Amino acid sequence: MTDNTRLEALEIHIAQQQRTIDELSEALALQQKDIERLKARLHRSDDRIAELEAGLPAAASEKPPHY
Repeated sequence: MTDNTRLEALEIHIAQQQRTIDELSEALALQQKDIERLKARLHRSDDRIAELEAGLPAAASEKPPHY
């Protein structure tokens, strides 16, 4: 294998690795956006559940009649 062929093979390998890194970086950025969106949605859901629970009557501390 000549030096020129070897250098060309290394350049191709580096270019493929760089493309893979770029694709992974993009995928990671999209996943981070999804995570942030889902966290916000979960927070809104938690707030809504707390509001609904606040509107419920207090639970009775009596034993059910079958006891």
